[in-house]
Formats: sequence, structure tokens, C-alpha cells
Amino acid sequence: MAETAHSEGGLVFHPLDQFQIHPLFGDGPISWYTPTNATLWMALALLAITLVFVVGSSARALIPTRMQSVGEIMYSFIHNMVEDVAGHDGARYFPMIMTLFLFILFVNFLGLLPGSFTPTSHIAVTAVLGFGVFIFVTLLGLYKHGLGFLGLFWMKDAPLILRPIIAVIELISYFVRPVSHSIRLAGNIMAGHAVIKVFAAFAPIILISWIGVIVTPVSILAITAIYALEVLVAGIQAYVFTILTCVYLKDALHPGH
Repeated sequence: MAETAHSEGGLVFHPLDQFQIHPLFGDGPISWYTPTNATLWMALALLAITLVFVVGSSARALIPTRMQSVGEIMYSFIHNMVEDVAGHDGARYFPMIMTLFLFILFVNFLGLLPGSFTPTSHIAVTAVLGFGVFIFVTLLGLYKHGLGFLGLFWMKDAPLILRPIIAVIELISYFVRPVSHSIRLAGNIMAGHAVIKVFAAFAPIILISWIGVIVTPVSILAITAIYALEVLVAGIQAYVFTILTCVYLKDALHPGH
């Protein structure tokens, strides 16, 4: 997993090398249209989603297969979450939210495969998702409520003297949403992968030094534990991103406090 090299009796490794984006064909400059390793793994995620939800449920069996059961469980889980958080009015936007959840979930899980690449570890990818949600819910709120959408920032129940101050705080926190929405996902995914790479770099020490008798088993145990944690993080981060999207959607549909 980790590339190691000897340098003046030490061990050299670069845990952030795994996040480098490179073109799939050749070594030329990367443009917006250049197929890259990020493009490949996002395409594989879309293919996996298609296999689960289109191929897996194509038979529409009364007694579902395992793949059909997985699709139905995910469908019911997200649909219930949308209705519980965003309300009945938010159910009409379920396809968008379901798409976000599945894309992030499958990209995260595929990124745990050895030799793979995780596009959601890049802020450029998560920012498109985060700002996309932000722009959508903002335009939706303005379309449905006009200037009444500004009621989201005006606390009618607060004392009159505090309302302008609270409005400024609410306005700032609102525009910080897409930033935190993006960084939270990318930061958690990137941190876990980097830590695994660091411990993986220490695993081969047993081949070059006697201290590896202690370090190598500890490194392997740490990799196993962190990998198991990353499996949970991959699912949890997809859930967190999705439920926050539902919260923002609820604010757009019902801006009054």
C-alpha cells in the first residue's frame, strides 16, 4: 500500500501521494476535459450504483434477491429520512437527495479498495456537491417565498434589540454552510486514508531492522483497526452530508422560525 525507500538509514514515505490526480492516458497537463484517476473512480461508482439499482432490481421479484434487498433498504432509509427531516413537502426532492447519498456512499466505499482512488478526499469534488446543494436550496427558497425567505434570518421570538445581531450571525452561518459541508466530508475521508498510509509505511520495518519485531505487528493491528473505522466513516459521512442537505432543504421550504 505504501511506497517506502531507504535514505541515509531511514525510511521515507509520502502519505499524501495517494491523493494526487493524474491523467489516465499520458503525462500531459490536466484540463477540465482530461480523463483522470478521479474521473475513473467516479465512473466506477456510477456503474456500481447502476448494477445495484437497475440490474439488481430488474426482476422486481416478490421475494427479493440480496442485491434487490440492499437497494430497497437504501431507498426506504433515505425516503424516510427526507420525510422526517424536510417534511412531506420535501419528499418531491427525494430523487436528488437519494442520488447524492448513493454517489458519496459508493465513492467512499470504493476508495477503500487497495490501489483505488477516493474522489471525495478532494475539496474540489466535495465543493461541487456542497455548493451545488447550497445554490439549489437558496434559489428554491427564493422561488417559493420571495423576500419571505429572509425570515430564515429574522428571529421573531427573540427580543427586538437582539434580532439584528442574531440576523447577522444567522446570515454568516448560512453562507458558511457550503464551506463546512464540503470540508467536513473531504477532511474526514482524507485524514483516515492518510493515517492508514502512515501505519502501512511502518509495516515492512521488520525486513530492515530488529525493532520491526515490535513495530510491524503493532502497525498491522493499527491498520486493521483504522480500516474498520474507515468503513464506518465512509457510511457515516454519506449519511451526515445527506441529512444536512435535508436540513437545508427544510429551511428553504419552511424558512420561518
